Amino acid sequence: MKELLFPRLSPKISAPLSPCKMCGIVGILNRDFAVNQDLFDALTVLQHRGQDAAGIVTLEGSRFHLHKDNGLARDVIRTRHMRELKGNVGIGHVRYPTAGCASPAEAQPFYVNAPFGIALVHNGNLVNTEKLAQGTLQNDRRHLDTTSDSEVILNILAYELEKRPGTHLEPADIFAAMKKLHARCSGGYAVVTLIGDHGLMAFRDPHGIRPLIFGKRESTKGTEYMVASESVALDALGFEIIRDLLPGECVYFPLDSQEYFAEVCAEKTDYTPCIFEFVYLARPDSIIDGISVYKTRLRMGEALAKQISKRLPKDAIDVIIPIPDSGRTAGMELALKLNIKYREGFIKNRYIGRTFIMPGQAIRKKSVRQKLNPIELEFRGKNVLLVDDSIVRGNTSKEIIQMAREAGANKVYFASAAPPVRYPNVYGIDMPSRKELIAYGLSEEEVGKFIGADGVFYQTLEDLVAAAREGNPKIKNFDTSCFDGIYCTGDVTKDYLRQIEQLRDDAMKAERDQEFTEAENPLSLL
Repeated sequence: MKELLFPRLSPKISAPLSPCKMCGIVGILNRDFAVNQDLFDALTVLQHRGQDAAGIVTLEGSRFHLHKDNGLARDVIRTRHMRELKGNVGIGHVRYPTAGCASPAEAQPFYVNAPFGIALVHNGNLVNTEKLAQGTLQNDRRHLDTTSDSEVILNILAYELEKRPGTHLEPADIFAAMKKLHARCSGGYAVVTLIGDHGLMAFRDPHGIRPLIFGKRESTKGTEYMVASESVALDALGFEIIRDLLPGECVYFPLDSQEYFAEVCAEKTDYTPCIFEFVYLARPDSIIDGISVYKTRLRMGEALAKQISKRLPKDAIDVIIPIPDSGRTAGMELALKLNIKYREGFIKNRYIGRTFIMPGQAIRKKSVRQKLNPIELEFRGKNVLLVDDSIVRGNTSKEIIQMAREAGANKVYFASAAPPVRYPNVYGIDMPSRKELIAYGLSEEEVGKFIGADGVFYQTLEDLVAAAREGNPKIKNFDTSCFDGIYCTGDVTKDYLRQIEQLRDDAMKAERDQEFTEAENPLSLL
């Protein structure tokens, strides 16, 4: 891959630490054949979780093989790379960039050679990264090459494992190291690691914010194991689901054993998975923490129907049209409950990325027109209710409503299957700063006016939580911070929010992207 001139961190942490990232992660331990194809296939299934960078590391005997770069998995990992990714155990990663996190240097997996050789992939974001990085440099005396919190986690893990006695790790040694890691780290993190000569390990933060699930598959040489962000990856590769990792739990799959070992290593746990996984991030055919994403979205549509039926007469809407793809499931159930005609009015170009995570407003606006094309026959002369998963910045919704009017719609109403997004997400989703969130400080009517709708209908937070909880009543609470500003880790300060808002400002993103471009091409500085 192309080397990038990346600013190294001084002991004073002179570079801004990047909150990163909503990603897809996977780890697989095969017994009797190479793991590279399975890892690649899993990453393509998880590609919706990140379209900016991809990477795989495998272990062949005592040797690690690594390839990563910016781009889709199919473009980054070609046949020539697959030939080099030898071994029957490995991990993989797909990423989308959050603030300060767009360079190939921060593509994953990350690797350190001591102790044993450890490779790591991470989904989520730490909220105490700066403090941890200072401690890693000054107390642990470990060097950091990037501004990624994932590298911080890797070095903390390496430091704690290095303190274990002897040259071989027992499960008890790993769990003892994990207890130390959980005591230091705060935030949302789902992690899979590969430890040289030992095996595969996965762990989840004490709140279970980011998803992680594991399963097994029988082969001629014994039981094989797989860990992934979503159950669909296990389904695609023929693995039987065992269960989700519990909050604060570590699961270890030794190379020399058919068994796996598991222990909850966090002192205090509180099951609060991210509810935005069910709104937008996860595939509808996934099961997360025992909850069907598809069924949850159906229930979201049903709750919306009850609300809209109280506010509009039935003949006010001629047709219900979803915004593909994440608005489709709720839209179908909404139309069914209201007994109103349902039509696919927009055709989606599937080769355009997700717009709310794109770096600049001009790019997002252009992308919407490239991504969706209206079928005029479904709009002309009709009162239309558009259904989407959420309204974030509002600019995408505004553009889509304008497209519906240009296609001939008389009136355009807009329904959001999620409540108003009013606060940043700090646990691994690149939500914009508050000033970029259209619902922050505005009423429902004011949002409707901004996006050009004849009426806006938001899901209530109570109905959203109920829709998810019905799938697994054992989970009492969810992380709903982007809707209510309540952060489950309890240590998100106003100063921290100001810091990440500065990092997430579109102008600063554009500036940093330019800096990365110049670093790749020194001649551009002349």
